[in-house]
Amino acid sequence: MEFLTRRGLRITCCLIVLQTQVALCNDLIAKAESNSSSSVRVMSFNVRFGKADDGPNHWDLRKDLVIKTVREFDPDILGTQEMMEFQAEFFRQHLPKLAYHGTSRIPADKQQEQCAILYRKSRFEEVDAGHFWLSNSPDQPGSISWDSSLPRMVSWVKLRDKQDSRDEFFVFNTHFDNVGQEARMQYAAVLRRRILSLADGARVIVTGDFNSAEDSIAHRVLLFGTKQLSLSDTFQAVRTKRNPDGESTSSRWNGNRKGGRIDWILCSEHWKVLDAAIDRSHDGGRYPSDHYPVTAVVTFAAEESDAQ
Repeated sequence: MEFLTRRGLRITCCLIVLQTQVALCNDLIAKAESNSSSSVRVMSFNVRFGKADDGPNHWDLRKDLVIKTVREFDPDILGTQEMMEFQAEFFRQHLPKLAYHGTSRIPADKQQEQCAILYRKSRFEEVDAGHFWLSNSPDQPGSISWDSSLPRMVSWVKLRDKQDSRDEFFVFNTHFDNVGQEARMQYAAVLRRRILSLADGARVIVTGDFNSAEDSIAHRVLLFGTKQLSLSDTFQAVRTKRNPDGESTSSRWNGNRKGGRIDWILCSEHWKVLDAAIDRSHDGGRYPSDHYPVTAVVTFAAEESDAQ
């Protein structure tokens, strides 16, 4: 009996060691894939509009920290929200490796916010680009519908990967209304229709501040899978256990974690999600924005690559 007990103990120990080694191996593989040249590093960042009366968190006092936060993640694709023109100029000056695509949500007023997209110039070339508005008249700049408090829009780009000219994909970036509940539901439907018409089955990445939590109608509308379009939430794809009280993407300037995850990165089924996270980095308790940036690392799905 003693022999069997010791033998069983040795087997158990061996299994534990094996499981640990497998887990370590999987982590190493995931990290290698994340750092490979074929992976795409994506960030979505509500930078907080620069004219806000934020006292010690005013733009001029945190703008260097914003750039530092972006540089530390080193995105290939960056979707921004609440970007004003003078903030955009600061980004262009301090992130010269990234190309910029954006316009005011009210084009006649250059001092309005943008939903700008930045992308790595050395890797991607722009094939097409544009904007549309989240309203009953999406092609009418500055248009507003439903219970929206302000005009809301989507900026998009179609990119070609210079590493392989066959690899093209679309990036859509947006900022949903913070007041209109019906508007957010309708926005999701407008965005979905436009993705279908513009991308037409191509690879898609969607970034944004959706002012909607994971269980919202807007989230369900966008993630509703069909043969024509199937999007997934990158954070959900890698999360092992949900923590509804610890996944807030609103920093409140103080490191807050309670509340809904309203900033998302979505991707079509053509992508394999290697990693996704809420970036809560700070500098001695100072946060770059009232939102945490969210990040994802994706790569072209194996079956897609094999088929080419």
